[in-house]
Amino acid sequence: MDANPTLDQLQVFLAVAETGSFSAASRVLNRAQSVVSYTIGNLEAQLEVPLFERSGARQPRLTEAGKALLTDARRIVADLQVMRARAKSIRQGLEAELSLALSVMVPVEAVVAELREFRELFPSVQLNLNVGELGMVMDMVLSGKADIGIGGALLRQDDALTAEKVGYSFMIPVAAPDHPLARIERPLSMADVREEVQMVVTDQSGLTNGRDFNVLSYKTWRISDISTKHEMIRGGLGWGGLPASVAGKDIMSGQLVALNLPAYEQSEYPLYAMSKTSSPPGPAGQWLVDAFKRRLSTCPSHGDFKLMLGLEEPHSLPAAAE
Repeated sequence: MDANPTLDQLQVFLAVAETGSFSAASRVLNRAQSVVSYTIGNLEAQLEVPLFERSGARQPRLTEAGKALLTDARRIVADLQVMRARAKSIRQGLEAELSLALSVMVPVEAVVAELREFRELFPSVQLNLNVGELGMVMDMVLSGKADIGIGGALLRQDDALTAEKVGYSFMIPVAAPDHPLARIERPLSMADVREEVQMVVTDQSGLTNGRDFNVLSYKTWRISDISTKHEMIRGGLGWGGLPASVAGKDIMSGQLVALNLPAYEQSEYPLYAMSKTSSPPGPAGQWLVDAFKRRLSTCPSHGDFKLMLGLEEPHSLPAAAE
């Protein structure tokens, strides 16, 4: 029987491919460069194909075979990490502590309802909760500061992250009733909003550096969190987008007006439950993921909320819920 590549060989292969050199891989792996070279040589002998081009180049380059097998190596290593992590979860049993990171896009009512039941079912599990915007959820999960994250669209693909769609959300452009934009009784154009101050949340995680979402005005005020943005918009200091779960009640009570702004992207986008591939949720964490999935899958859509408010025209939608 032909000998199969070992996990160690595949990890060395990935390290060389990702760092770009045998010397860099040896530093990352804390091994002698000769050991790294020997391991790759053995792997190539077992597979009977060259993985790297070494002659005539200062740094080894992946061959066509190496490029093709790199994907397989990543998948195999990830699968073994999942297996090892699952065994660890079985061995350890119920978590003593669980860290949860939530996006502000998740409706507060859903959070309270699920955490109330969680407290009753898992009274011995200590819960640490963080709520934030944009890339914070993904950042906390990847860094190991949160065991589970419930947040918006993934900002980048990462093999270290496992994500499962659990619901959807969207943003609504709003302003205070006495704001100039709220008084315009027609669909707003780009010219209408360009010179009005737009409130924009800055991503504290740094994952979206240099990227703006739905920023239409020339004048912007950058704010660190959605709660402050909400209060400043309600106070008439500017206009901006708010999560439907945050703005919905204010719009229905008349404290905010949803702007009829066709240029503002309001399409639904998914919410995901995220965890590190190497650290899958234990029993309590998995219960939370399943509970949020059940709850968020029944939240009203744009159209549902329009019917709740008795609106007839889609463009006159004054609010929404997650």
